Amino acid sequence: MSDQKIAVVTGGSRGIGRDTVLRLAHSGVRSIFTYHSNRADAETVAASLAEAGAPGVALQLDTGEAASFDSFAAQMKGALTTLGVTRFDYLVNNAGTSSNRTLETVTEAEMDELYNVHFKGVMFLTQKLLPLMNDGGRIVNISSGLARFAMPGRIGYGPIKAAVEALSRNMALELAPRRIAVNVVAPGPIATDFSGGMVRDNPEVNRMIAENTALGRAGVPEDVGPVIVGLLSNGFGWVNAQRIEVAGGMHI
Repeated sequence: MSDQKIAVVTGGSRGIGRDTVLRLAHSGVRSIFTYHSNRADAETVAASLAEAGAPGVALQLDTGEAASFDSFAAQMKGALTTLGVTRFDYLVNNAGTSSNRTLETVTEAEMDELYNVHFKGVMFLTQKLLPLMNDGGRIVNISSGLARFAMPGRIGYGPIKAAVEALSRNMALELAPRRIAVNVVAPGPIATDFSGGMVRDNPEVNRMIAENTALGRAGVPEDVGPVIVGLLSNGFGWVNAQRIEVAGGMHI
């Protein structure tokens, strides 16, 4: 990757997003990354990016608030200027929230939040940022293994992520005239603080995942970040409208 490339990564202050922006930095790619509320974590990541020789910019964003996207796009212009450019090359729609509800317990408000963050947010943030994106760029949207297989308590999350995959295929088709490729990375259960740290901190959940995964363990952010970075690279330039599940062979 060229050291002139710029990535935008939502949810880049922790977990998979953090691993992604750090790996991009070591590839010479500078990042504008977002955080939801934890400014301290974002500043820590920004310091790590500077140490890696690829300074980045942290911006606050709630991807569930589409009404704020015009303002965010304006902030993006300022961030790009700070990095000495006017446009960016890569977009990773990573930010997300979890849901552990069943059909009997899920509420309309919770489904609205999932829709706003994971589907509407991805669609309209991409729409607002496209005028700032270089032709020939690449987009990676984050789905989930739960779009393919079902697990208890995921009645909202899995179907919404399946919708993201359908959205991504349509985006790939519509953005083809600009030579912008759109792909999906679908992680399996990852040991982070996501979903209250359930996979990382609950030994029973972690063991259940390991027992149902061909490679015998739950995933970690370092399993997923390299795949995202790979899909943004020239080496994957002819891969478009595809879904790559990064789950160690869970529920094959």
